[in-house]
Amino acid sequence: MTYQLKLDIFEGPLDLLLHLIKEQKMDIYDIPLVDVTRQYLEYIEMMEDMNLELAGDYLVMAAELARIKSKELLPAPPGEEGGEEGEDPRAELTRRLLEYQRYKSVASKLREREIDRQQIFSRGQEMFLEDDQEEDLVDTSVFDLFSAFKKVLEQKSFRKDYEIKITTLSVSERIERVLNVLNERDSMTFEALFEDSHTQPEVIATFLALLELMRMNLVRVQQIDPYQTIRIYLTSDRASQQEAMKIFQDTESEMDIS
Repeated sequence: MTYQLKLDIFEGPLDLLLHLIKEQKMDIYDIPLVDVTRQYLEYIEMMEDMNLELAGDYLVMAAELARIKSKELLPAPPGEEGGEEGEDPRAELTRRLLEYQRYKSVASKLREREIDRQQIFSRGQEMFLEDDQEEDLVDTSVFDLFSAFKKVLEQKSFRKDYEIKITTLSVSERIERVLNVLNERDSMTFEALFEDSHTQPEVIATFLALLELMRMNLVRVQQIDPYQTIRIYLTSDRASQQEAMKIFQDTESEMDIS
């Protein structure tokens, strides 16, 4: 069975646009539509190449970017020439991005408060400190992972295959392989994840395995700061892993039969 993962469990098109704007250090009030549209479509193409089932919102946003870009390139209507300037075609997109950015900021602060509350211990309560908590870590977004994954593909320098078929079995095998490594060492870098992947299908299957592990809440992916080393941490015991893998394999088997 050809493997397919629904990406809508992670983040949406506004997250991708904010990621591109931040990564390329663009001005959110003056978005270069040609560049951001090209890069957005490159991400969409990469996701589709990996058989990721995109939510419809991603394709709607792609059409919206194309529409805004076309409107920006077209000459202003006769009634607006020489008179008061019309509204910037990008204005509505900028408003939506700023509003979503504010929402994410509030959500992040609420999460930080919850974490701070969890660090408060009542008198007499035994306190445990882990070595890896010496530095504050932030969750890595799925699009930060895609950026890191693109670099891995470039470093591996694979031949361009005409067809890359990723099966459920190959992803399942990679999930178990990653879990076996993490059960031995608790964490690993993103780059180390691909050390034993020697072909393009193996690299893609390994990356998809990581996305599945994140979806199943068996691992967390974090870094100290954006664009710093990405590390993968185990967050589950072997019993939880076995239960999650059984559900994953049973679900995929049912889809195969139907």
